[in-house]
Amino acid sequence: MTSAPEGRARLEEVAQAAARAFDLLPAGPDDRGGGTGVAQRLKTDPDTVERDLMKLVLTIVELLRQLMERTALHRVDQEDLTAEQEERIGLTLMTLQDRMAELCDTHGLKLEDLNLDLGPLGSLLPQP
Repeated sequence: MTSAPEGRARLEEVAQAAARAFDLLPAGPDDRGGGTGVAQRLKTDPDTVERDLMKLVLTIVELLRQLMERTALHRVDQEDLTAEQEERIGLTLMTLQDRMAELCDTHGLKLEDLNLDLGPLGSLLPQP
């Protein structure tokens, strides 16, 4: 298991790599500056790249947690689990939900911040 300082250092490394990658991408055709005809670099805020990356990761984890929860509830409804399995899954899902809340707090996010608007498709995460 990775320690907190090692994990933080790795996250910093990933954030810096992402920032460097964004600097290499050309901007869209509407972002040409000064009439030179040369595409400008994509503008990113290096101060928020770590938080934005964490938000994306937590969004994916929350989506998977909700899918696991729905699957577990479906299996309970189908009486496909023993009482011991139901108890273990319930405790695991509650622990995961608590840990998600802690990670959101640590990174200055709320669980509501993790929901993505998919336009005409609606929200990514169903509302509880």
